Amino acid sequence: MKYEKIAQLKTVQQFRERLQELGISLPCDDDILTADAGSPLGEQLAWGPLTAGNRWTIHPMEGWDANHDGSPTELTIRRWHNFGLSGAKMIWGGEAAAVQPDGRANPRQTMAIDSNIAGLAKLREAAVSAHQDAFGSADDLIVGLQLTHSGRFCRPLPDHQMRPRIAYHHPLLDAKFQIKPDDDSVVWTDEQIEDLIDSYVNAARLARQVGYQFVDVKACHGYLLHEFLSARLREGKFGGDFEGRTRVLKTIIRRIKSELPGLEVGVRLSAFDFVPYQQGDAVGQPMDFSGCLPYQCGFGSSSDNPLEINLDEPIRLIRELGELGVIGVNISCGSPYYNPHIQRPAIFPPSDGYQPPEDPLIGVARMIHVARQCKEAAPNVTMVATGFTYLQDYLPHVAQAIVREGWIDSVGLGRMVLSFPELPADTLLRGEMKRKKVCRTFSDCTTAPRNGMVSGCYPLDAFYKEMDEAKKLRDLKKAQVPTGA
Repeated sequence: MKYEKIAQLKTVQQFRERLQELGISLPCDDDILTADAGSPLGEQLAWGPLTAGNRWTIHPMEGWDANHDGSPTELTIRRWHNFGLSGAKMIWGGEAAAVQPDGRANPRQTMAIDSNIAGLAKLREAAVSAHQDAFGSADDLIVGLQLTHSGRFCRPLPDHQMRPRIAYHHPLLDAKFQIKPDDDSVVWTDEQIEDLIDSYVNAARLARQVGYQFVDVKACHGYLLHEFLSARLREGKFGGDFEGRTRVLKTIIRRIKSELPGLEVGVRLSAFDFVPYQQGDAVGQPMDFSGCLPYQCGFGSSSDNPLEINLDEPIRLIRELGELGVIGVNISCGSPYYNPHIQRPAIFPPSDGYQPPEDPLIGVARMIHVARQCKEAAPNVTMVATGFTYLQDYLPHVAQAIVREGWIDSVGLGRMVLSFPELPADTLLRGEMKRKKVCRTFSDCTTAPRNGMVSGCYPLDAFYKEMDEAKKLRDLKKAQVPTGA
Protein backbone atom coordinates (compact mmCIF):
# COMPACT_ATOMS: atom_id res chain seq x y z
CA MET A 1 0.00 0.00 0.00
CA LYS A 2 1.33 3.42 -0.94
CA TYR A 3 1.02 6.54 1.18
CA GLU A 4 1.82 10.09 0.22
CA LYS A 5 5.30 10.98 1.40
CA ILE A 6 5.76 13.97 3.70
CA ALA A 7 8.78 15.08 1.65
CA GLN A 8 6.43 15.70 -1.28
CA LEU A 9 4.39 18.20 0.74
CA LYS A 10 6.21 21.46 0.05
CA THR A 11 4.19 23.89 2.18
CA VAL A 12 2.50 23.99 5.56
CA GLN A 13 -0.83 24.36 3.78
CA GLN A 14 -0.26 21.17 1.80
CA PHE A 15 0.60 19.40 5.04
CA ARG A 16 -2.61 20.68 6.65
CA GLU A 17 -4.61 19.50 3.67
CA ARG A 18 -3.09 16.04 3.99
CA LEU A 19 -4.07 15.91 7.65
CA GLN A 20 -7.59 16.92 6.67
CA GLU A 21 -7.78 14.21 4.00
CA LEU A 22 -6.92 11.64 6.65
CA GLY A 23 -9.40 13.04 9.15
CA ILE A 24 -6.59 14.01 11.54
CA SER A 25 -6.92 16.96 13.90
CA LEU A 26 -3.54 18.40 14.89
CA PRO A 27 -2.66 22.05 15.44
CA CYS A 28 0.08 23.30 13.14
CA ASP A 29 1.77 26.72 13.16
CA ASP A 30 2.55 28.62 9.97
CA ASP A 31 6.16 29.30 10.89
CA ILE A 32 8.98 27.90 13.00
CA LEU A 33 9.46 30.31 15.88
CA THR A 34 12.76 31.07 17.54
CA ALA A 35 12.99 31.40 21.30
CA ASP A 36 13.37 35.16 20.89
CA ALA A 37 10.20 35.21 18.78
CA GLY A 38 8.26 33.50 21.55
CA SER A 39 8.42 29.80 20.71
CA PRO A 40 6.63 27.83 23.42
CA LEU A 41 9.41 25.27 23.04
CA GLY A 42 11.89 27.85 24.31
CA GLU A 43 10.20 28.18 27.68
CA GLN A 44 11.62 26.71 30.87
CA LEU A 45 9.97 23.60 32.31
CA ALA A 46 9.95 22.26 35.87
CA TRP A 47 10.60 18.56 36.29
CA GLY A 48 9.97 18.17 40.00
CA PRO A 49 12.76 20.13 41.74
CA LEU A 50 14.76 20.32 38.48
CA THR A 51 14.36 22.96 35.78
CA ALA A 52 15.06 22.44 32.09
CA GLY A 53 15.90 25.46 29.95
CA ASN A 54 13.46 24.52 27.16
CA ARG A 55 10.70 22.08 26.20
CA TRP A 56 12.70 19.75 23.93
CA THR A 57 13.49 16.23 25.19
CA ILE A 58 15.87 13.62 23.73
CA HIS A 59 14.56 10.08 24.07
CA PRO A 60 16.77 7.15 25.11
CA MET A 61 18.26 5.36 22.09
CA GLU A 62 20.33 2.19 22.08
CA GLY A 63 23.07 1.97 19.49
CA TRP A 64 23.92 -1.73 19.84
CA ASP A 65 27.47 -0.40 19.96
CA ALA A 66 28.84 -0.71 23.50
CA ASN A 67 31.56 -3.19 24.35
CA HIS A 68 30.49 -6.66 25.42
CA ASP A 69 31.20 -5.72 29.04
CA GLY A 70 28.72 -2.85 28.77
CA SER A 71 31.30 -0.08 28.65
CA PRO A 72 30.91 2.59 25.95
CA THR A 73 32.78 2.60 22.66
CA GLU A 74 33.63 5.70 20.63
CA LEU A 75 30.30 5.25 18.82
CA THR A 76 28.37 5.27 22.09
CA ILE A 77 30.19 8.37 23.32
CA ARG A 78 29.69 10.10 19.94
CA ARG A 79 25.91 9.63 20.23
CA TRP A 80 25.84 11.13 23.73
CA HIS A 81 28.06 13.98 22.52
CA ASN A 82 25.44 14.69 19.85
CA PHE A 83 22.71 14.66 22.49
CA GLY A 84 24.57 17.45 24.24
CA LEU A 85 25.02 19.39 20.99
CA SER A 86 21.32 19.13 20.22
CA GLY A 87 20.32 22.08 22.35
CA ALA A 88 17.56 20.08 24.05
CA LYS A 89 17.55 20.71 27.78
CA MET A 90 16.17 17.34 28.87
CA ILE A 91 18.11 14.19 27.96
CA TRP A 92 15.68 11.49 29.06
CA GLY A 93 17.86 8.62 30.05
CA GLY A 94 20.10 8.89 27.00
CA GLU A 95 20.59 5.13 26.72
CA ALA A 96 18.78 2.04 27.94
CA ALA A 97 21.23 0.55 30.44
CA ALA A 98 20.59 -3.03 31.57
CA VAL A 99 20.59 -3.42 35.34
CA GLN A 100 22.12 -6.91 35.14
CA PRO A 101 23.87 -8.83 32.36
CA ASP A 102 21.02 -11.23 31.58
CA GLY A 103 18.73 -8.26 30.92
CA ARG A 104 20.41 -6.96 27.77
CA ALA A 105 18.36 -6.68 24.58
CA ASN A 106 21.57 -7.23 22.63
CA PRO A 107 25.08 -8.33 23.59
CA ARG A 108 26.43 -4.81 23.10
CA GLN A 109 23.96 -2.95 25.29
CA THR A 110 25.22 -0.54 27.93
CA MET A 111 24.98 -1.87 31.47
CA ALA A 112 24.45 -0.06 34.76
CA ILE A 113 26.52 -2.44 36.85
CA ASP A 114 29.40 -1.91 39.26
CA SER A 115 32.12 -2.79 36.76
CA ASN A 116 30.87 -0.11 34.33
CA ILE A 117 30.60 2.88 36.64
CA ALA A 118 33.42 4.63 34.77
CA GLY A 119 31.62 4.05 31.50
CA LEU A 120 28.40 5.56 32.83
CA ALA A 121 30.38 8.61 33.92
CA LYS A 122 31.91 8.97 30.43
CA LEU A 123 28.49 9.03 28.78
CA ARG A 124 27.15 11.75 31.02
CA GLU A 125 30.33 13.78 30.68
CA ALA A 126 30.17 13.55 26.87
CA ALA A 127 26.70 15.11 26.81
CA VAL A 128 27.35 17.74 29.46
CA SER A 129 30.70 18.84 28.01
CA ALA A 130 29.34 19.13 24.49
CA HIS A 131 26.42 21.18 25.76
CA GLN A 132 28.68 23.42 27.82
CA ASP A 133 31.00 24.05 24.87
CA ALA A 134 28.19 24.72 22.41
CA PHE A 135 25.90 26.87 24.55
CA GLY A 136 28.14 28.32 27.25
CA SER A 137 26.43 26.67 30.19
CA ALA A 138 24.90 23.35 31.21
CA ASP A 139 23.21 24.73 34.32
CA ASP A 140 19.74 24.30 32.81
CA LEU A 141 20.45 20.87 31.29
CA ILE A 142 18.94 17.73 32.86
CA VAL A 143 20.58 14.39 32.12
CA GLY A 144 19.21 11.04 33.24
CA LEU A 145 19.98 7.36 32.76
CA GLN A 146 17.37 4.84 31.65
CA LEU A 147 17.35 1.57 33.60
CA THR A 148 15.95 -1.58 32.02
CA HIS A 149 15.63 -5.32 31.90
CA SER A 150 14.59 -6.59 28.48
CA GLY A 151 12.53 -9.48 29.76
CA ARG A 152 10.93 -11.35 26.88
CA PHE A 153 13.38 -9.77 24.43
CA CYS A 154 16.75 -10.58 26.03
CA ARG A 155 19.64 -11.35 23.70
CA PRO A 156 22.57 -10.99 26.11
CA LEU A 157 25.20 -13.20 24.45
CA PRO A 158 27.25 -12.80 21.25
CA ASP A 159 25.27 -15.54 19.50
CA HIS A 160 22.30 -13.11 19.43
CA GLN A 161 19.91 -15.90 20.43
CA MET A 162 16.88 -14.88 22.47
CA ARG A 163 17.01 -15.92 26.10
CA PRO A 164 13.67 -14.69 27.38
CA ARG A 165 12.80 -13.97 30.99
CA ILE A 166 9.06 -13.36 31.07
CA ALA A 167 6.51 -12.14 33.58
CA TYR A 168 3.88 -14.62 32.41
CA HIS A 169 2.95 -16.79 29.45
CA HIS A 170 1.30 -14.60 26.82
CA PRO A 171 -0.59 -16.86 24.38
CA LEU A 172 0.11 -14.72 21.30
CA LEU A 173 3.64 -13.54 22.07
CA ASP A 174 4.71 -17.02 23.14
CA ALA A 175 3.57 -18.32 19.77
CA LYS A 176 5.17 -15.44 17.84
CA PHE A 177 8.57 -15.81 19.52
CA GLN A 178 8.66 -19.61 19.90
CA ILE A 179 8.31 -19.87 23.67
CA LYS A 180 6.76 -23.13 24.81
CA PRO A 181 3.58 -22.38 26.77
CA ASP A 182 4.48 -24.95 29.42
CA ASP A 183 8.10 -23.83 29.88
CA ASP A 184 8.00 -22.19 33.28
CA SER A 185 11.79 -22.06 33.50
CA VAL A 186 11.67 -18.70 31.66
CA VAL A 187 9.08 -17.20 34.04
CA TRP A 188 10.39 -15.05 36.91
CA THR A 189 9.72 -16.36 40.40
CA ASP A 190 8.73 -13.88 43.09
CA GLU A 191 12.09 -14.47 44.79
CA GLN A 192 13.97 -13.66 41.59
CA ILE A 193 11.94 -10.47 41.22
CA GLU A 194 13.03 -9.36 44.69
CA ASP A 195 16.66 -9.77 43.59
CA LEU A 196 15.92 -7.86 40.37
CA ILE A 197 14.52 -4.95 42.38
CA ASP A 198 17.84 -4.86 44.24
CA SER A 199 19.61 -4.64 40.86
CA TYR A 200 17.52 -1.62 39.87
CA VAL A 201 18.30 0.13 43.13
CA ASN A 202 22.01 -0.62 42.77
CA ALA A 203 21.98 0.71 39.18
CA ALA A 204 20.32 3.88 40.42
CA ARG A 205 22.99 4.20 43.10
CA LEU A 206 25.69 4.08 40.43
CA ALA A 207 23.88 6.72 38.39
CA ARG A 208 23.67 9.05 41.37
CA GLN A 209 27.33 8.45 42.22
CA VAL A 210 28.53 9.74 38.82
CA GLY A 211 26.19 12.74 38.68
CA TYR A 212 23.01 11.79 36.83
CA GLN A 213 20.13 13.92 38.10
CA PHE A 214 17.51 11.22 37.61
CA VAL A 215 16.94 7.66 36.47
CA ASP A 216 14.17 6.49 34.18
CA VAL A 217 12.63 3.24 35.36
CA LYS A 218 11.66 1.97 31.93
CA ALA A 219 8.14 0.52 31.63
CA CYS A 220 7.49 0.52 27.90
CA HIS A 221 7.89 -1.25 24.55
CA GLY A 222 7.27 -4.81 25.69
CA TYR A 223 10.26 -4.96 28.04
CA LEU A 224 9.96 -6.53 31.45
CA LEU A 225 8.40 -3.81 33.60
CA HIS A 226 5.93 -3.02 30.82
CA GLU A 227 5.00 -6.71 30.55
CA PHE A 228 4.29 -6.84 34.28
CA LEU A 229 1.63 -4.15 33.82
CA SER A 230 -0.46 -6.64 31.85
CA ALA A 231 0.30 -9.72 33.98
CA ARG A 232 -3.31 -10.62 34.84
CA LEU A 233 -2.48 -14.26 34.11
CA ARG A 234 0.33 -14.29 36.69
CA GLU A 235 -0.37 -15.63 40.16
CA GLY A 236 1.15 -14.19 43.32
CA LYS A 237 1.88 -10.71 44.56
CA PHE A 238 3.35 -9.43 41.28
CA GLY A 239 0.36 -10.24 39.09
CA GLY A 240 -3.39 -10.41 38.92
CA ASP A 241 -5.10 -7.19 39.92
CA PHE A 242 -3.89 -3.63 39.26
CA GLU A 243 -2.04 -3.42 42.58
CA GLY A 244 -0.19 -6.64 41.90
CA ARG A 245 0.69 -5.79 38.31
CA THR A 246 2.10 -2.38 39.23
CA ARG A 247 3.90 -3.57 42.36
CA VAL A 248 7.33 -4.19 40.80
CA LEU A 249 7.46 -0.74 39.19
CA LYS A 250 6.21 1.11 42.26
CA THR A 251 8.46 -0.84 44.64
CA ILE A 252 11.54 0.10 42.61
CA ILE A 253 10.51 3.76 42.64
CA ARG A 254 9.76 3.81 46.38
CA ARG A 255 13.09 2.22 47.22
CA ILE A 256 15.08 4.60 45.03
CA LYS A 257 13.27 7.58 46.54
CA SER A 258 13.84 6.37 50.10
CA GLU A 259 17.37 4.96 49.79
CA LEU A 260 18.94 7.44 47.37
CA PRO A 261 17.95 10.96 48.43
CA GLY A 262 18.71 13.62 45.87
CA LEU A 263 18.26 11.29 42.89
CA GLU A 264 15.02 11.88 41.01
CA VAL A 265 12.95 9.27 39.16
CA GLY A 266 11.03 9.36 35.89
CA VAL A 267 9.09 6.67 34.03
CA ARG A 268 8.88 6.06 30.29
CA LEU A 269 5.52 4.33 29.90
CA SER A 270 3.74 2.55 27.09
CA ALA A 271 0.35 4.07 27.82
CA PHE A 272 -1.46 1.75 25.44
CA ASP A 273 -0.74 -1.42 23.54
CA PHE A 274 -2.29 -3.47 20.74
CA VAL A 275 -2.06 -7.19 20.05
CA PRO A 276 0.97 -8.47 18.12
CA TYR A 277 0.98 -7.89 14.37
CA GLN A 278 2.43 -9.89 11.50
CA GLN A 279 2.87 -9.40 7.77
CA GLY A 280 -0.35 -10.15 5.90
CA ASP A 281 -0.88 -10.50 2.16
CA ALA A 282 -0.25 -6.78 1.60
CA VAL A 283 0.11 -5.03 4.95
CA GLY A 284 0.59 -5.91 8.60
CA GLN A 285 -2.38 -7.44 10.34
CA PRO A 286 -3.12 -8.41 13.95
CA MET A 287 -2.63 -11.99 15.01
CA ASP A 288 -5.88 -13.84 15.53
CA PHE A 289 -6.97 -13.00 19.06
CA SER A 290 -10.47 -14.45 18.87
CA GLY A 291 -9.47 -17.33 21.14
CA CYS A 292 -8.12 -14.92 23.76
CA LEU A 293 -11.27 -12.93 24.51
CA PRO A 294 -11.85 -11.32 26.89
CA TYR A 295 -8.27 -10.15 26.33
CA GLN A 296 -6.27 -10.40 29.54
CA CYS A 297 -2.84 -9.47 28.18
CA GLY A 298 -3.14 -5.78 27.46
CA PHE A 299 -2.35 -2.57 29.32
CA GLY A 300 -4.20 0.45 28.00
CA SER A 301 -6.36 -1.63 25.66
CA SER A 302 -9.93 -2.88 25.79
CA SER A 303 -10.53 -6.42 27.03
CA ASP A 304 -13.43 -6.74 24.57
CA ASN A 305 -11.37 -5.52 21.59
CA PRO A 306 -7.60 -5.21 22.12
CA LEU A 307 -7.37 -3.01 19.02
CA GLU A 308 -9.18 -0.28 20.94
CA ILE A 309 -7.54 1.99 23.52
CA ASN A 310 -8.73 2.12 27.12
CA LEU A 311 -6.72 4.56 29.24
CA ASP A 312 -8.42 3.92 32.59
CA GLU A 313 -5.51 1.95 34.08
CA PRO A 314 -2.69 3.99 32.51
CA ILE A 315 -4.19 7.21 33.83
CA ARG A 316 -4.64 5.66 37.27
CA LEU A 317 -0.99 4.59 37.21
CA ILE A 318 0.25 8.01 36.04
CA ARG A 319 -1.62 9.70 38.89
CA GLU A 320 -0.11 7.25 41.38
CA LEU A 321 3.35 7.82 39.94
CA GLY A 322 2.84 11.53 40.53
CA GLU A 323 1.93 10.80 44.15
CA LEU A 324 5.14 8.76 44.47
CA GLY A 325 7.14 11.83 43.49
CA VAL A 326 8.31 11.00 39.97
CA ILE A 327 9.53 14.09 38.14
CA GLY A 328 7.65 13.16 34.99
CA VAL A 329 6.25 10.53 32.68
CA ASN A 330 7.40 10.00 29.11
CA ILE A 331 4.37 8.77 27.13
CA SER A 332 5.03 6.09 24.53
CA CYS A 333 3.13 3.01 23.35
CA GLY A 334 3.33 -0.53 22.07
CA SER A 335 6.51 -2.35 21.13
CA PRO A 336 8.96 -2.27 18.22
CA TYR A 337 9.08 -6.07 18.39
CA TYR A 338 5.44 -6.90 17.77
CA ASN A 339 3.50 -3.80 16.65
CA PRO A 340 6.05 -1.23 15.42
CA HIS A 341 3.63 0.73 13.27
CA ILE A 342 1.91 2.12 16.36
CA GLN A 343 5.13 2.72 18.31
CA ARG A 344 7.40 3.95 15.53
CA PRO A 345 5.33 5.20 12.56
CA ALA A 346 7.32 4.91 9.33
CA ILE A 347 6.61 4.59 5.63
CA PHE A 348 9.48 2.11 5.20
CA PRO A 349 9.38 -0.79 7.69
CA PRO A 350 12.51 -2.39 9.16
CA SER A 351 13.63 -5.75 7.80
CA ASP A 352 11.77 -7.69 10.49
CA GLY A 353 8.64 -5.54 10.25
CA TYR A 354 5.65 -5.39 7.95
CA GLN A 355 4.06 -2.96 5.57
CA PRO A 356 2.17 -0.36 7.64
CA PRO A 357 -1.61 -0.97 7.64
CA GLU A 358 -2.34 2.75 7.93
CA ASP A 359 -0.83 6.05 6.86
CA PRO A 360 1.90 6.65 9.45
CA LEU A 361 0.46 10.10 10.14
CA ILE A 362 -2.49 8.31 11.76
CA GLY A 363 -0.09 6.62 14.16
CA VAL A 364 1.59 9.93 14.98
CA ALA A 365 -1.74 11.57 15.74
CA ARG A 366 -2.85 8.60 17.85
CA MET A 367 0.20 8.93 20.10
CA ILE A 368 -0.13 12.71 20.43
CA HIS A 369 -3.82 12.50 21.30
CA VAL A 370 -3.19 9.79 23.90
CA ALA A 371 -0.49 11.96 25.48
CA ARG A 372 -2.98 14.84 25.51
CA GLN A 373 -5.58 12.71 27.28
CA CYS A 374 -3.05 11.61 29.87
CA LYS A 375 -2.00 15.20 30.49
CA GLU A 376 -5.60 16.37 30.85
CA ALA A 377 -6.30 13.58 33.33
CA ALA A 378 -3.14 14.18 35.40
CA PRO A 379 -2.39 17.90 34.99
CA ASN A 380 0.05 18.00 37.90
CA VAL A 381 2.38 15.40 36.34
CA THR A 382 4.95 16.77 33.90
CA MET A 383 4.80 14.79 30.66
CA VAL A 384 6.66 14.43 27.40
CA ALA A 385 5.04 13.12 24.21
CA THR A 386 6.49 10.73 21.65
CA GLY A 387 6.11 9.95 17.95
CA PHE A 388 7.03 13.19 16.19
CA THR A 389 9.74 12.05 13.78
CA TYR A 390 7.37 11.07 10.96
CA LEU A 391 6.11 14.67 10.86
CA GLN A 392 9.49 15.36 9.25
CA ASP A 393 9.71 18.96 7.89
CA TYR A 394 6.63 19.97 9.87
CA LEU A 395 7.71 18.53 13.21
CA PRO A 396 8.44 21.93 14.86
CA HIS A 397 5.25 23.47 13.43
CA VAL A 398 3.13 20.85 15.22
CA ALA A 399 5.37 20.60 18.28
CA GLN A 400 5.26 24.27 19.20
CA ALA A 401 1.50 24.40 18.58
CA ILE A 402 0.62 21.52 20.89
CA VAL A 403 2.86 22.87 23.66
CA ARG A 404 1.26 26.31 23.34
CA GLU A 405 -2.21 24.76 23.57
CA GLY A 406 -1.25 22.78 26.67
CA TRP A 407 -1.67 19.35 25.14
CA ILE A 408 1.71 18.30 26.52
CA ASP A 409 4.62 19.83 28.45
CA SER A 410 7.57 18.68 26.37
CA VAL A 411 8.21 17.23 22.91
CA GLY A 412 10.47 14.19 22.62
CA LEU A 413 12.80 13.36 19.73
CA GLY A 414 14.15 9.91 18.91
CA ARG A 415 15.23 8.80 15.42
CA MET A 416 15.28 12.38 14.18
CA VAL A 417 18.27 13.13 16.42
CA LEU A 418 20.34 10.45 14.69
CA SER A 419 20.17 12.31 11.39
CA PHE A 420 19.62 15.85 12.65
CA PRO A 421 20.93 16.14 16.23
CA GLU A 422 20.99 19.94 16.25
CA LEU A 423 17.28 20.31 15.41
CA PRO A 424 16.29 21.84 18.79
CA ALA A 425 19.07 24.45 18.60
CA ASP A 426 18.46 25.25 14.93
CA THR A 427 14.76 25.83 15.49
CA LEU A 428 15.08 27.84 18.68
CA LEU A 429 18.07 29.93 17.58
CA ARG A 430 17.46 30.31 13.85
CA GLY A 431 13.90 29.18 13.18
CA GLU A 432 14.94 26.71 10.51
CA MET A 433 14.98 23.07 9.49
CA LYS A 434 17.74 21.66 7.31
CA ARG A 435 15.79 19.56 4.79
CA LYS A 436 18.81 17.47 3.85
CA LYS A 437 19.14 16.28 7.46
CA VAL A 438 15.48 15.46 8.12
CA CYS A 439 14.84 11.79 8.95
CA ARG A 440 12.63 10.21 6.27
CA THR A 441 12.03 7.06 8.36
CA PHE A 442 13.88 4.62 6.11
CA SER A 443 14.26 2.44 9.25
CA ASP A 444 17.93 1.65 8.58
CA CYS A 445 18.65 2.52 12.22
CA THR A 446 16.48 -0.51 13.14
CA THR A 447 17.25 -2.84 10.24
CA ALA A 448 20.99 -2.62 10.95
CA PRO A 449 20.90 -3.90 14.55
CA ARG A 450 18.26 -6.48 13.66
CA ASN A 451 20.99 -7.91 11.44
CA GLY A 452 23.89 -7.68 13.87
CA MET A 453 25.19 -4.21 12.92
CA VAL A 454 25.43 -1.06 15.00
CA SER A 455 22.57 1.42 14.84
CA GLY A 456 22.93 4.82 13.23
CA CYS A 457 21.61 6.97 10.40
CA TYR A 458 23.26 5.34 7.41
CA PRO A 459 21.38 7.38 4.76
CA LEU A 460 22.09 10.88 6.15
CA ASP A 461 24.93 10.83 8.68
CA ALA A 462 28.21 11.07 6.75
CA PHE A 463 30.00 9.28 9.58
CA TYR A 464 27.86 6.15 9.16
CA LYS A 465 27.80 6.39 5.36
CA GLU A 466 31.53 5.66 5.35
CA MET A 467 31.32 2.57 7.54
CA ASP A 468 31.64 -0.95 6.12
CA GLU A 469 28.22 -1.68 7.54
CA ALA A 470 26.67 0.85 5.15
CA LYS A 471 27.46 -1.34 2.13
CA LYS A 472 26.33 -4.47 3.97
CA LEU A 473 23.05 -2.74 4.74
CA ARG A 474 22.53 -1.67 1.13
CA ASP A 475 23.21 -5.20 -0.08
CA LEU A 476 20.85 -6.62 2.51
CA LYS A 477 18.02 -4.32 1.44
CA LYS A 478 18.59 -5.08 -2.25
CA ALA A 479 18.28 -8.79 -1.51
CA GLN A 480 14.94 -8.34 0.23
CA VAL A 481 11.53 -8.00 -1.30
CA PRO A 482 11.09 -4.28 -2.03
CA THR A 483 9.58 -2.47 0.95
CA GLY A 484 9.00 0.97 -0.55
CA ALA A 485 5.67 2.64 -0.10
